[in-house]
Amino acid sequence: MATEEHGPTTLKEMQVDEVPKLQPPKPNWYERYVQPCVAELLGSALFIFIGCASVIENVEGTGRLQPALAHGLALGLSIAVLGNISGGHFNPAVSLGAWLVGALHITMLLPYWVSQLCGGVIGAALAKAATAGERYANASGGAVGSIAADEQVPAALAGEIVMTAFLVLAVCMGALNEKTRTPLAPFCIGFTVTADILAGGAVSGACMNPARAFGPALVANYWDYHWVYWVGPVIGGLVVGALVRLLLGDRKTRLLLL
Repeated sequence: MATEEHGPTTLKEMQVDEVPKLQPPKPNWYERYVQPCVAELLGSALFIFIGCASVIENVEGTGRLQPALAHGLALGLSIAVLGNISGGHFNPAVSLGAWLVGALHITMLLPYWVSQLCGGVIGAALAKAATAGERYANASGGAVGSIAADEQVPAALAGEIVMTAFLVLAVCMGALNEKTRTPLAPFCIGFTVTADILAGGAVSGACMNPARAFGPALVANYWDYHWVYWVGPVIGGLVVGALVRLLLGDRKTRLLLL
């Protein structure tokens, strides 16, 4: 009766039923621990090379537009091509925020930071090798240097906190939070950097990234008010991590109002 009602089972259907569903292979130790750090190192080096070179070779008359577009496009493209390996952070403040919202294991936080800082040094060194000596010296190697006096520090620090918070929020909500993430996240994040530089470049230099500050500072030996570009981004990352964990995250992430 079953054959009459449903028709005979074909050989193709029998073969499909017999084939077990293949599970994707679990990542090995290299893919879990080493490959993400290599991706962070490479992505940070490329992003910071483009960023430093755009500042050093900034064409007169373009103002902040050239470095804003160069930073934003380089970051978006780096995230797009390397994000599936490491998450595409390329920024210690972003990694801090990702750890706070549960998207990065604590055992990988320090290796990510080391990879990003080393990538920053490599990128800054490549920028020095690829640009003219006079332009390099005039631009302090692309190091962030918008603060000229102590009176500017409070505004610069506040600017770094707010702009980094905007960037980390774009990462957490656009790429990590299940309810709000989008395939356009890499370019949303890149455009956030572009907007921050256009709006706040004159306030603090719109660094938003300790690795971006550290690499050129080390290569060019330019350390004026360097601490601002660590403290501001770290505070910005902490603020967004707390907001997502407590209020904005989905049910898997949010700690309150479950």
